[in-house]
Amino acid sequence: MSHVSQASVTTPDGEPTPLVPTTYGEVKGWFSAYDQVLFDWFLTRQNSGEGQPGDLLELGAFMGKSAIFLGRYLRPGEEFTVCDLFDSPATDDFNVAENRSSYPTLTRRGFETNYLAFHEALPTLIQAPTSVVADQVKPASCRFVHVDASHLYEHVVTDIASSRLVATPDAVVVFDDYRSEHCPGVAAAVWTAVVTGELHPICVSASKLYATWGDPEPHQAALRAWLEERTDLWHGVDVIDGRPMVRIGDQGVVAPEPPQPLHPAPRPEPVAAPAPAPRRPGARWRKLAKDLLPPVITRAIVARNRRRRG
Repeated sequence: MSHVSQASVTTPDGEPTPLVPTTYGEVKGWFSAYDQVLFDWFLTRQNSGEGQPGDLLELGAFMGKSAIFLGRYLRPGEEFTVCDLFDSPATDDFNVAENRSSYPTLTRRGFETNYLAFHEALPTLIQAPTSVVADQVKPASCRFVHVDASHLYEHVVTDIASSRLVATPDAVVVFDDYRSEHCPGVAAAVWTAVVTGELHPICVSASKLYATWGDPEPHQAALRAWLEERTDLWHGVDVIDGRPMVRIGDQGVVAPEPPQPLHPAPRPEPVAAPAPAPRRPGARWRKLAKDLLPPVITRAIVARNRRRRG
């Protein structure tokens, strides 16, 4: 994961004011094209037919890239909750160091500016450590949970436990950085929950593990059928402790249509082509004579004109 900064301008009093994005690509963050495709597939499947009831939850928001994407799938009567420290003080020295290193420009104002560029209203925001989520989100209420908060082992263990408390029985729970070399604490916590707990993997991409606290088989059966029809995503099935898990690879997949801003930038006025330069008098007839007269006559005319100019 590389470090990026949110573009901003500075007011006369020195307070940074985030710039309003006019395209989804301007929102800073890490969200690969094929994870966008997978989010779209899981969420669209939940929203199709009779639909799977439940709310949406994201732990860790950075500048709102994935939250903006998730907000498109919120249905009437549902709630979308985002929990992040934003610019609040961290709860321990290790978390302070992590935030200073990885998220030096993260502010609530930046998140809100970005989100409201694409949606009419903000999600429910909890500006606090993610450990409070289990107390502030209704139990068994969330059908989709995206966990991308702290990379510290102890905090991830808490996030995993919280996701179980707030998830519906068949909810999809997505863990970011489950295998990244710079955050082994996430891998240790997530795989411990898989091997010794009741977290059941559905599939993995290069960056995210998609799982459920319920039965993964219905998710996997539908997912494999969908993947069989695609040539831009590779997939295979591994077995971990007797349980199948789908591995998915990117083979040139294109991200779905991105969220559209409420107020896109105006298109530039077309620039008129310059008028052609006027021809010199007689230029057309000289060209015609050159094309039609025999070469010996043409050379004689050219020689005569040179003598006259001399």
